[in-house]
Amino acid sequence: MSIWESIGLGVLQGLTEFLPVSSSGHLVIAQSFIGEFEQPGVLFDVMVHFGTMLAVLVFFRRELFAVLRACLPGDRPAGAEGLSSAAGRKLAGIIVVATVTTGFLGLMFQDRIYALFESVQTVSAALVVTGVLLFLSDRVREGRRGLENMRIIDGIIIGLVQACALVPGISRSGSTIAAGIFLGLKGEAAARFSFLIAVPAILGATILEMRQVSMVSFETMMIYCIGAAAAAVVGFVTIALLMFVVSRRNLRYFAYYCWALACVLCLVNNL
Repeated sequence: MSIWESIGLGVLQGLTEFLPVSSSGHLVIAQSFIGEFEQPGVLFDVMVHFGTMLAVLVFFRRELFAVLRACLPGDRPAGAEGLSSAAGRKLAGIIVVATVTTGFLGLMFQDRIYALFESVQTVSAALVVTGVLLFLSDRVREGRRGLENMRIIDGIIIGLVQACALVPGISRSGSTIAAGIFLGLKGEAAARFSFLIAVPAILGATILEMRQVSMVSFETMMIYCIGAAAAAVVGFVTIALLMFVVSRRNLRYFAYYCWALACVLCLVNNL
């Protein structure tokens, strides 16, 4: 893989990780057009996901700082993030519950999930599912609950949905935001929680795949890092765009895109 191919895939990751159209599905499609593309496990995919995690850390630094601060001893009034110490500790617990749920299922079905990354047909079917979730999320009544009103059961359900999003073609952001909306969260609150639980999920996947580093040369690893940097820069801009879209309940437009792409993939695959 060349540097330019790495940058191109990184830009694609930065765009599609946060727009609810499945970054893993797009990476599978794009990599199928790159001659002799190879990676140990899914190391490159995880590296560009790590780049987008850095974008989340920067964009939501205030929320993340509030959660971390709430875990310290003592009670503090709600800050600019709107979270008191009690609410912050509760949110931290819910993030842990969602992460453990996702991690448990991800490790249980790890080998089967890896195999799906080689199937464009699976991506097509999963994109249809993503489209349905996004379309329906615009049809339900606007929720009234914010992050401070979340419950443990919300974390479990959204964690389960995030685990399903390990399948390429199921958008992690799209499915978890839709799940939050279905559970009665405000659109922006669902989006913020989706991004907050992305951090430990991506970090965990990165740590697991780091065992593959010894299988690539230093030059190849540098190319992977360049792709991750491109994903981080583009991802930061894309987060701002998605927050704007979610606030206006326009996720259905991404549903149309997912369905159109699934149709194109089916047609191309049958030629």
